[in-house]
Amino acid sequence: MANPNKAKGTQWESAVRDYLNAFLGLVDESGAFLNPFDGGNVRRPAQEGAKDVGDIHAAPFVLEAKNTRSPAVPTWIRQAEIEARHAGFPYGIVVRKVRGSSVAMGRVHVSVRMWTRVRLALGMPADEFAAFYGWSVSLRGLDTSRWYLTTTVRDFAHLLADFRRLVPEGVSTRAVR
Repeated sequence: MANPNKAKGTQWESAVRDYLNAFLGLVDESGAFLNPFDGGNVRRPAQEGAKDVGDIHAAPFVLEAKNTRSPAVPTWIRQAEIEARHAGFPYGIVVRKVRGSSVAMGRVHVSVRMWTRVRLALGMPADEFAAFYGWSVSLRGLDTSRWYLTTTVRDFAHLLADFRRLVPEGVSTRAVR
């Protein structure tokens, strides 16, 4: 790959995909899908040109993966939510690499609105949801559109597994308009 930054991004996307598939028990010891036709497999989709559909599909979530030195989290979250709509998924989130840490310690960022929608789909009170999945709040000034919540990839993997197990499919597949 000619662009080293693109190579780093692709490597991070693949690492997140592989971690989630292994965590969810969707692959064997060699990393091959147990059922290649399972819609629950976490995948890196082919890009769709002007209507980008996100970096990783982990139904019902679209993940926008970032491996950069300088964070721009609120901008990335808006991008993830747009790409989730393009892909027809209800939830768009950001997965950011933490330098010198394992994939499990990567950071997952989500808007307050998206966090609330996921929490309500699971039927959990805010304090219980925050504590159970390790969410912390980042407040950026008075502009609430810049506020977001953060957890680890490991805690998100637990959330994803619980969401798939507990939320009826009709609730999890409605895309936001």
